[in-house]
Amino acid sequence: MKFETIAIRTQTERGKQNEHSTPIFATSSYLFNDADEMRMIFSDEMPGNVYSRYTNPSVREFENKIALLEHTEDARATTTGMAAIFTAFACLLGQGDHVLMSQAVFGSTIKIMENFFSKWGITYTLVNSENAEDWEEFILPNTRLLYFETPSNPGLQIFRLQSFADMCKKHGIISIVDNCFATPYLQQPAKHGIDMVIHSATKYIDGQGRVMGGVIAGKKEHITAIEQFMRNAGPSLSPFNAWVLSKSLETLAVRMDRHCSNALALAEWLSGQDKIKRVSYPFLESHPSYEIAKQQMKAGGGIVAFELDGDLQMGKNLLNNIGMLSMSANLGDTRSIITHPASTTHSKLTEEQRKLVGINASLIRVSVGLEHIDDIIADVEQALIKA
Repeated sequence: MKFETIAIRTQTERGKQNEHSTPIFATSSYLFNDADEMRMIFSDEMPGNVYSRYTNPSVREFENKIALLEHTEDARATTTGMAAIFTAFACLLGQGDHVLMSQAVFGSTIKIMENFFSKWGITYTLVNSENAEDWEEFILPNTRLLYFETPSNPGLQIFRLQSFADMCKKHGIISIVDNCFATPYLQQPAKHGIDMVIHSATKYIDGQGRVMGGVIAGKKEHITAIEQFMRNAGPSLSPFNAWVLSKSLETLAVRMDRHCSNALALAEWLSGQDKIKRVSYPFLESHPSYEIAKQQMKAGGGIVAFELDGDLQMGKNLLNNIGMLSMSANLGDTRSIITHPASTTHSKLTEEQRKLVGINASLIRVSVGLEHIDDIIADVEQALIKA
C-alpha cells in the first residue's frame, strides 16, 4: 500500500461495537483471565497489556503507523520530542561513551548533553559540517552515537543520509536522525541506512497545535532496549494524545503537500525582495545542498528561513508589524508562525554557538501554514515595508 493508504487504514483491531473509527483506550490498567495468564503476560511469555505505562492500544496504533511509514521495524512513543531524544540517549549510552552531534541541532538537545549527560561521564563533540568526511576525524574509540537533524532547525542545513549511514556502519556507530522537519511523508532516513529516526510529533504529525508527543523508530534490537527503559523511566505518551496523533497521520500527506507548495512560493517571493539578504529553503536552487535535498526528499518542507538586510531592531519591527501570522515558539501548525530564533528557540545557546550554525540577530523563521499563499505573502510584505 502507498503512504496515504497506510496512514489511513492502519488501525487497532475492531471491537465488539464494530466501530469504524478507532476509539480512545482511556485506561491505566487491564484485566487478566487467571493467575497463569497474568504471570505469562508480565514475564513477556505471551503478548498482552499490563499497564498503560508499558503499552496501550491507542499508543500502539500510533507507534505501528510510524514504524510502517518510516520503513523501520518498530517504534515507541513518548510524551514530547525532547523526551524521545533524552530516552534514546539515556537508553543507548553508558558511562564513558562519546557522542558525535551536529552543531546545527535544536538548542535543548545541546543543553541536555551539557547539563545532564556530561555529568554522568558521557562526552560529546559538536561538529559544524554537513559532510560525513569531515566528521570522521572526530570519531573516537568510544564513540557510540551520531546524531543530527536534516533539514536542521532553523538554518535548514541538509545532510546526505546515505553518506552518514555508511560512515556509521564502517565504525560501528549507531546513527540517529531527527526527521521532524521532513516528516515520514517527505523523507525516510531508514531507507538510506540510518539506524533510528526521531520525531517531535507535536509539530507536523499533529499539525494543528493541539497535543504534544514524540516518537522513536528504528531497528527491533534498539527499540526493545528503549521499551525496557521506558517501562521504568515512564516517559509514556497518553492514550488521548496518541489517538489524536494517529488520526492526524491520516491527513499528513495532504497537509504536507500544501505546506510545501506554500513554503516554496513564499521562499521564491522573498528571494526577490530588496530588504532580504538571504533566503534558505531546501528546494530553492540557491540552497547549497539543493541537489542532495532533491535526491532524498519528496519536497522541501514547510519551513522558510531568511535574513533581513538590517539590524536586530529591524527584525523586531518586522515581528511587531505582523498582522495575520502568529508569533509562537511552535511550528508545523495549520496557521503560519513567525519566530526570531536568536531570542526564542535558540536563546539558550551562546552567541558563538548560534553564529557557528548561521543563527544571527536578523534571522527570521517562518513555519508556513495552510492559509492561502496570497494572504501569507501580503502579511509578510506589509510588515517588511513597515520594518
